[in-house]
Formats: sequence, structure tokens, C-alpha cells
Amino acid sequence: MDTASSEPPILNILGDKIALGPLRRDLLPVYLRWANDFEVTRTLGLGWRPTTLEAEEAWYESAAKGDSGLHFTIYERETLRPIGNTGLHDINLFHRTAELGLMIGEKERWGRGYGTEAARLMLDYGFQGQGLHNIMARVLACNTRSLHALQKAGFREFGRLRAGFRLGGRVYDLVYLDCLATEFESPLLGPLLDRLVGSDLKNPDDRS
Repeated sequence: MDTASSEPPILNILGDKIALGPLRRDLLPVYLRWANDFEVTRTLGLGWRPTTLEAEEAWYESAAKGDSGLHFTIYERETLRPIGNTGLHDINLFHRTAELGLMIGEKERWGRGYGTEAARLMLDYGFQGQGLHNIMARVLACNTRSLHALQKAGFREFGRLRAGFRLGGRVYDLVYLDCLATEFESPLLGPLLDRLVGSDLKNPDDRS
């Protein structure tokens, strides 16, 4: 059975349908269940292999320290139930680039627009919170649900690696998409920063 703290989760970014918060050690059994569901992981490039608790703990330790990027747990906002993970990987602050990773682990939550909103919030966070300019994503051509979600969030296809991924004895194109900061209208963090800057300008001597 999944275990989780009875305390309400810490939430960094609040969207309409979902919220993003830091990874949690007490959610390792939940993360492990997602990682061992081949239907969930079939398009993630991980291969159909069992994931042990030890392997998941090692991933968590690296991810929690930020060694492999910036990671969030995705929550359904209404219930605060953890439903997936997302993150920015291969971050290059000189070139201001990164790659998006996103997984909705709870299959009964597929098709509700959660992936689209998670991608949009991660673009917002990458551009506004990290000063990035280009965020890329890779999706299998057969994964039409994810392709549609990313395109709705603001990504555009810019190329394909033809027959670049083998799954179940079949080969599929790997679709490359990206989004530029100049093409994206911030739904949340930009307006928040504008309000904070406006407040500072009105109260320049208020340092509390």
C-alpha cells in the first residue's frame, strides 16, 4: 500500500488543476509503483525492466540534491494526491537551455489536461524562475497524447530522429519539440513577479 505523510504537501506552484511541489522521501513507494508500471513507462525510454527500491532510492538521492536537474512532484490540486513527476534536465545556464521530462503516473488521471498544464507550468518556471530561453522535449511519434499535450502547452516540433526508438519489436520516430521564452506568455510566475516588483517600487523603504 502507498505510504505518505499525513501533513499537507509543500506546494511551490499552484495551477488550475494541478500543483507542483518538491520530491518527497515518503512518496518513494508511490514513485516506485509508477516506475514498475510498464504501461506508464513504455514511452519514457527506460525500457521494460523492473525497478528495485534500491534503484529508486538512488534516483531519489540524486534528484533531491539537484544533481540531475530540477524535479517536482505533480499533485492533483483538488485532492492533493500525487499523480506524477516532472523536471528540467540537462540545464545549461550559459546557453540557457534545458530539456523537459514529464510523467503522469496515475493512469486514471490521463486525458484530463494535467499533462498540458504541468508542461505549461514547467515552461513558466524554466523561463521566469531559471532565466532559460529554450526548453526542449522528446516524444515518440506514436505517443499522440503527449504530443498533443506539449503542443497545447506551447511546444513546436522542429525535427525528428526517424526510426530512432525501438519498442516492442517495432521502431518509431522520435519527435523533437521546443519552446522559446520569446514565444511563451507566462500564465502565472510573470504576473507574480510584476506584482512583487510593483509592490517594491511603491514601498522602497519597506524591507520587512
